[in-house]
Amino acid sequence: MKEFDDFNFSVEKYTKDLTRECVGGSDLQQRKKEIEAYNETTAATLKQTCKKNYMEFIQTAKEISRNLESEMYQLSHILIEQRNILATMTDGKTSSHLKAESLEAESTTATEDLENSHATRAVKEMVQGFNGNLEGKTFLNEGALIELDSNDYRPIQRVFFFLFNDVLIVCKVKHDKRLDFLTEYDPKKIAVINIKDLDGVKNAINIITPDGSKIYQSITAAGKTEWIEKLEEAFRFDQQKKPKKGQAPQPPTRAKQQSKASTPEKETTPQSPGQPKSLEDETPEWLSTASEEIQTLVAQRHFEDAQELIKRTQDFLRNENRKKLPLADAIETKVKQQELKLINVLLKELSNSHNRNLQIALRAAKRPLKILVEMGRYRQASATLLKVCAVSLRVAQREARRNNADISELFFCDLTQVACDFLTAFEKQPACVSALVVWCNAELQYFASQLIKHYLTKGTSLESVAKCVERVRKPSTKLTEIGLDISYHLEGLLRTTLESLIEESKERLLDSVGRTEESWQPYNLQTKSNLKRLLLELDVLGIDVRAQATGDTWINLTQSTVVFIRHFLQLTEYCGCLAKCETLLQSLELLLKELFIAQHSLKPPSDMAVDPNFVMKNKIFLVDNLLPIAIDKFRQISGRQCEGLRELHTKMSRQQGAPVPRQRSVYTTDVF
Repeated sequence: MKEFDDFNFSVEKYTKDLTRECVGGSDLQQRKKEIEAYNETTAATLKQTCKKNYMEFIQTAKEISRNLESEMYQLSHILIEQRNILATMTDGKTSSHLKAESLEAESTTATEDLENSHATRAVKEMVQGFNGNLEGKTFLNEGALIELDSNDYRPIQRVFFFLFNDVLIVCKVKHDKRLDFLTEYDPKKIAVINIKDLDGVKNAINIITPDGSKIYQSITAAGKTEWIEKLEEAFRFDQQKKPKKGQAPQPPTRAKQQSKASTPEKETTPQSPGQPKSLEDETPEWLSTASEEIQTLVAQRHFEDAQELIKRTQDFLRNENRKKLPLADAIETKVKQQELKLINVLLKELSNSHNRNLQIALRAAKRPLKILVEMGRYRQASATLLKVCAVSLRVAQREARRNNADISELFFCDLTQVACDFLTAFEKQPACVSALVVWCNAELQYFASQLIKHYLTKGTSLESVAKCVERVRKPSTKLTEIGLDISYHLEGLLRTTLESLIEESKERLLDSVGRTEESWQPYNLQTKSNLKRLLLELDVLGIDVRAQATGDTWINLTQSTVVFIRHFLQLTEYCGCLAKCETLLQSLELLLKELFIAQHSLKPPSDMAVDPNFVMKNKIFLVDNLLPIAIDKFRQISGRQCEGLRELHTKMSRQQGAPVPRQRSVYTTDVF
């Protein structure tokens, strides 16, 4: 089929060559089947390749989206800060503007208070599930929006916003026009990004919240512009209100000047350069902005830097510097909140690292896992990591079953890898080992249930059962190298099923003994090659019957005896494999014993003329030749003695008597 991969492949040329090479229609049909099989294989390969490329494309798109989101968040913060600086510079140019604003604020205070009371009452009456306190808050805006899917801009739900100076209330609009509380955000902790109008969506804005990025659509362009302005106004609300709280500075009157001149000189003495002006001046600049810096670092996915800044802030506040800082409690509370947010982001990052490939999942989990361990979140990190590994482990098992691959080797190799990485990550936390043991127990139970469901079903032959169990036992012993012994627990999970399968096989084998008609004559194999092949098969099983071969094609044993010898030795091998577990030894000994007794007790019919010496010869061969070899084979494979067969051999050896004389026909004649 290499011709199909050639770049210069020609259908006409290939068809002519094919018809020239093939002889007759049957040959053409055979080549047609080969081409169809190659077509199906190629289609399956292309499908798997497309699926793999599609999954990699999705992962890459998600990573690009995360990075782009963090960059947009950072850019939005920078633009807002620059706008605030420009606004402050503009507001501080003239004091006359401040005086005018203060007079205007006094004239509009009553109107604002009335609007705030109406908005507060509306929120309490209309929004179900909201229990927040709105007293003393300034109402800025309200309105209905539509939440869109960030991937395809598909409408998700209708929402309603209530915007105050320090809280944004998001509600869901029900079918009966009632409002149901969804969540609330601090306007100072969100960023607003204007989305350019596209063919599919218009008047949309992107609001980046601590929970993630969300897209909302306004009905009109004016509404979109208004929401952007109001959200930015809420972001810098405190900066705008500070100059409005106090009156504009007044020029000093003559009386004040006289009183100032009459004050003692020591009272007007300026502070010494070494004495601080206020306690607030002692707060380092990096400490006062630590909370905002941590939030920015988390948004930019610089988790290590954020964790280092949190640790630095906490260490600074634990020292004697805390007594000198009046805002130490407030700063510590804000940093504590940012620490909790960082932990939630890392746990979410860790939980999203599961993949079909366990190696990729463990590699993706290393970064958040390391930071969580350094932050002391051992239990949460270990529990989340084990959940991620469980998902990857079970997905790999499901794909292996679909591809008819060996699931046992895959399962225990993956289990070993998880245990090694887990112990490496939590090396200094022995208490987490108990979580690993519990998880291994749960995964082992699930694996055993799937093994019973798919491979150890009712009616499975003893050969398949023995091979399946042997494939499971060998890799399970490798876990003892890292100090995790689960072999005994695995045997306990499979014991009931294996005992039922052994009992079922025993009944089936006993029922098959003696069903074929036996002529009680030496076995004729028709050709020399058949005889030679049979002798080689029996040699491989460990028994030599060349002494019973007579002539070119004969064996001086019955056909049923020869078939039983081969079958019984194969069955002994399977039972020896299963008998490595001591709990199954008694059932397996009983199977072999009863099966041998059933074959040994076969007798020819009373109406059949059979040589009794030949019958006795077959039974003696089974006892003297077959039984010792079976006992030794069982011991070599299982490492245990088969006491049932040994007792049976001793008992039957004593019962064997001398050959019975052959019956002779007596002829009578009349003698005169």
